[in-house]
Parts: sequence; C-alpha cells; structure tokens
Amino acid sequence: MSPGGTVAEALAQARARGVAPLDARLMLGRLLGQSPTRLIAHDEQPLGEAVARWADWLERRARGEPLAYLLGEKEFHGLMLEVTPDVLVPRPETELLVDWAGELLRGRPEPATVVDLGTGSGAIALAVKHAHPLAQVTATDVSAAALGVARRNAERLGLEVEFVEASWWQGLEGRSFAIVVANPPYIRAGDAALASLGHEPLAALTPGADGLAALRAIVDGASAHLDASGWLLLEHGFDQAEDVRGLLAAARFEAVATRADLAGHPRASGGRRPARTP
Repeated sequence: MSPGGTVAEALAQARARGVAPLDARLMLGRLLGQSPTRLIAHDEQPLGEAVARWADWLERRARGEPLAYLLGEKEFHGLMLEVTPDVLVPRPETELLVDWAGELLRGRPEPATVVDLGTGSGAIALAVKHAHPLAQVTATDVSAAALGVARRNAERLGLEVEFVEASWWQGLEGRSFAIVVANPPYIRAGDAALASLGHEPLAALTPGADGLAALRAIVDGASAHLDASGWLLLEHGFDQAEDVRGLLAAARFEAVATRADLAGHPRASGGRRPARTP
C-alpha cells in the first residue's frame, strides 16, 4: 500500500504494518499538529505535505524504533523530557527509584545531597529535583552526548542540577552524598531482550557477561562517597535482586531491601551505609 491519502488511510497503513493504533495516532498528531482525539473525529482530512514524513516514521516504527525517538520526547514522573538515540528511553519502572529517594528526602531538616549515576536523559535527577526543590542534585554520565540531552531538559524545565561527565565514581573524588541513585546497564550478554532494544545505546543496556559489572563497580565504590547513614538505591533486572542484595550485604550495607515495580517484579534494591562510630 503506498503512503499518502487521508488520516483514515494512514491509520489503515499502520494497522497493516503492525503499528499500534495509539502510536499511529500520536505520530500523525505530531506531524499534523493536532490532538489524537481530533484525528479520530476528522479522519477524512488529507495528510498533505506530511505524507513523506509519515512514510518515513511508519517504516521506522514498524521496524521497532521507539516511539519516543520519533516524537523526540517521553513523559517520566510527570515531566516531559527530550529523548534522542543518545539516551535510553525512560521507563515507568524506573520511577520506583525516584519515589524511594523521595521517601528518604521527606522530613529532612536540611537540604540533602543526591547524585544520579549514569543519568542519560536526566530523568531520575530531574524528577527528584522537581519533587524536592531543596535537594542539591548532581547527575553524571560518561557520554557527553547524553549529558547534552540532560542539560537541555534541565534548562527547559528550569531545574537546577549539576552535571558531571564521569564514569560512575570517577570525577566525584572527595565528594559524598546523602543519597545515591543509579539505573546502570544490567542486561546479561546474549539476553534475548537485547534483540528488541537494538535502537537504544548498547552501552547503557548491558555491561556484558552476567550483567552485574556496573552494579559491582557502583557498590564497591559507594562507601567512599556516601555520608554516614547515607543510602544507595539501584535499579536491576527482575531476576537480579538476590545478587544485588548480596553485593550490598558484602559491602556491609544495612537495612538492605528490594522493592517491586508496578508489574510486581523485583526492580530496585538498596541499603544504608552504617553510621560512623565515634
């Protein structure tokens, strides 16, 4: 079926290519500058000059490119973020880290320091800052391109976050924080899930081998960068909770626990650094 024609015909093309109806309406709405609701009520309208771009977007979406990369944005924890192929698409399960950090921040008598390691689009850091304006938030990433995206998001949202180009603890020498959060690469090498994630940056998805290398590096260096009684919160795979709790316990963290995402999968584990003894 050749691209073109009306909105109704374009939606039929999307169905024929296996593209979800909502995705198709969002794509068309962006191209035509209209709401998806209006498109349904006026599906007889022609695509006009948007025909060529629709054909391109339809092909890319049908091949599995994330909708967020086509639209250039993704909502996360109530914030609309710019998203490009230089960063992972923020996912709802990662909001768990923001909520957990928020519980720890509430009720503190003084501004707390928070660092988001491997920030990508800035999703976690910006959501924490938005929900807790008094927090002093730092975000790091080894990718200059990713930091560019994160900085633009911070500027557009008017949120003051410090950005540091660094790999995990590098670049943070001599600094400590009350809360450390991270959604590092954790997918195992050869995991079938990687096949469906080919459009996203591989280095942000997997560290290779058993998928625990980045998590190990973060846990191993955490004590030197956490305040007394400070917390380390980590996202991980649904089947890695026991491994991550083991890493935290071996590093002598206290109150080690795992929390489940909205789907009921073990998704984040954390622990508290012991208070310094007198």
